Amino acid sequence: MGQNGMKRIVVKIGSSSLTSRNGEISYRKLTRLVDEVALLKDEGHEVILVSSGAVAAGYRKIGFLDRPEKLSEKQAAASVGQGLLMEAYSERFASHGYVASQILITRSDFSDEKRYLNARDTIKVLMERGVVPIVNENDTITIEDLKFGDNDTLSAKVAGLVEANQLVILSDIDGLYDDDPRKNPEAKLLDVVYEITPEIEAAAGDSGSAVGTGGMGSKIDAVKISMAAGIHTFLGDANRPNILTDAVNQVAKGTYFKPDQEQDNFDVRQHWIAFNSGPKGEVWIDEGARLAITDERSHLLPQGVHDVKGDFDCGDVVVIRELEGNEVGRGVINFSAEQLRQIKRLKLKEIPDSIKITKSEAIMQEDLVCHTNFTSPDHKGESLDEQK
Repeated sequence: MGQNGMKRIVVKIGSSSLTSRNGEISYRKLTRLVDEVALLKDEGHEVILVSSGAVAAGYRKIGFLDRPEKLSEKQAAASVGQGLLMEAYSERFASHGYVASQILITRSDFSDEKRYLNARDTIKVLMERGVVPIVNENDTITIEDLKFGDNDTLSAKVAGLVEANQLVILSDIDGLYDDDPRKNPEAKLLDVVYEITPEIEAAAGDSGSAVGTGGMGSKIDAVKISMAAGIHTFLGDANRPNILTDAVNQVAKGTYFKPDQEQDNFDVRQHWIAFNSGPKGEVWIDEGARLAITDERSHLLPQGVHDVKGDFDCGDVVVIRELEGNEVGRGVINFSAEQLRQIKRLKLKEIPDSIKITKSEAIMQEDLVCHTNFTSPDHKGESLDEQK
């Protein structure tokens, strides 16, 4: 929280909340959203938009009657639609006296630590200058393997990147229900959620929109990421009047996700390790090592390493697993995979001089993020072999 209660807020707006029924930009919807963002800016809040809509805005302009399915066709539509989207945003923010900027990003920008921190620094300068950064995935060039998949996930990662106080996810549904409200008229809206349980995940259904890509499941995954960073999150219907300002003031109809205030909130680097780094391999550890890093908050030593999987270099991020295969956490490794295979289970004095090492710890405590701190929605307990 900033001075005088001012917040840093990331707002995610979905395609269906920005477009008309025929798939083109709805200037009425976009103007109403910009008006609300401008009100927050006038009050002193910092606002970052994560906006979908490029493909939806562009596909009819290049002759498609329906949203295209092929990747190349969607990318072509995005190359036209992104310009239209930014033009609309820029004009309307300018009418309030604010400048809008465009930031196009890919998953690989997040997985590289230097680019990740550079993105943070760029957005920081923009916010200091009073600019409204508008972030979208670079749909024009991104290949499927490097896509976030949806802007729900992207918005949560951006919220962690900028250390936001609140993430507001605006969609075409009031919030999270205990069942699918389209199928069960007795389904109840959950006003406040403190923990994402298996029951909540089971209740998450798909979006009914034809122009969006993120269903309720993707929103729950996004909430997991934001809550792990200690970020309060709101999910609500973008079509409700004053939804954004009401969400920030805690009076909107929707679902508020409130993280455990006693948990260790991540700093920017820990958030990168946990959710963005793209682990290069795996280190399997014994029970003593697991207790040391989770309960005692200690370093991971080579003698606690039972097995090494994958091919990684010193400085890469690896997944840490206990012998049963469950993921314990992730960390920045101080050895290559080949070095670690040679020195695992050895005490420092037993390591041959021919194996040149600069540190005695496999992973330093400050470079570790354990599952006692977070739950990863990306790997769900699969082993490296199962992911291939």
